[in-house]
Amino acid sequence: MKTAVRKKRRARVDGGSCVACGCCVKVCPLSAIQIVKGIVARVDAEKCVGCCKCARECPASVITIEEVTA
Repeated sequence: MKTAVRKKRRARVDGGSCVACGCCVKVCPLSAIQIVKGIVARVDAEKCVGCCKCARECPASVITIEEVTA
């Protein structure tokens, strides 16, 4: 019997292009994103549910939503 592979969506930030504006931090309902050292946004993969709010809000368009195996 095959077991179904579960997929989960998560946000990913292109750190080289992030301007650390904090827009993603403000809209994340689970506080899964933080600005680190004032220079880049980082996603806590354990908290992120892939709701896409951060990606829609990002003015630099550096956040993508990816599917990962859960």
